[in-house]
Amino acid sequence: MSSRRYVLKAAVASAASSALGGSATPLLGLIAPVEVTVPPEAATLYPRGVRFQSLSVGLERMTPEGYDRVLERIAPTAAVLAHAGADAIVLMGTSLSFYRGASFNRELTRRIQVASGRLAITMSTAVCDGLRAFRARRLAVATAYDAQVNERLQSFLHEEGFDVRVMRGLGVEKVDDIKSVTRAGLMQFATEVFQSADGAEALLISCGGLRTLDILAPLEERCGVPVVSSLPHALRAGVRLLGLSGHVEGYGRLLALS
Repeated sequence: MSSRRYVLKAAVASAASSALGGSATPLLGLIAPVEVTVPPEAATLYPRGVRFQSLSVGLERMTPEGYDRVLERIAPTAAVLAHAGADAIVLMGTSLSFYRGASFNRELTRRIQVASGRLAITMSTAVCDGLRAFRARRLAVATAYDAQVNERLQSFLHEEGFDVRVMRGLGVEKVDDIKSVTRAGLMQFATEVFQSADGAEALLISCGGLRTLDILAPLEERCGVPVVSSLPHALRAGVRLLGLSGHVEGYGRLLALS
């Protein structure tokens, strides 16, 4: 990232922080792959008691090459968020943190913490922690990704101790194409993935761009197992870094935990 671009991002973040006001309410910084705006799920889940600020690293394609192009922007973006007042930081974008494996996911977390001086977690760690909350090892996995990225996810989950019974993806590479995935279509796709798995103890929906909040509880009712999904459960993990419970009723089993 050029120094000029870094200074510009710092100025934007500082302005946004000033607009939020000098509040004692904790601020969760979000390193977003694409959209600089805070996802609406944040305000839906946590309308009070926490503030959010998001900065993008400019990901264009969900491919290993696309991830490689933005890796060096992650740590400087974390530093900008810390300068703007973030008390903890979440790296949003599951595939951005799992695509080089479990060790690199941990290394990314370390880089963010060193650059920012703040507690941090990645979306990949958040979903793994969510699955472990239910002691679920055998998984059905529905993703937005193509076959190559799915292979990277399967390897990552294996390294983390999970047994992937079935994994299927929607084949999305261009980030903008995620917007065409409908709630009904995702619900049907995820259900079919789960039904094709033998003995799955949980359903994982992977990709922070998929809007899953409103389908978590219906999917759990339909499938009879916990459903863990990237965006809502990364927000929960980030809020918990701030010392809050993350507890919210009405959006599935994991968010309902204390």
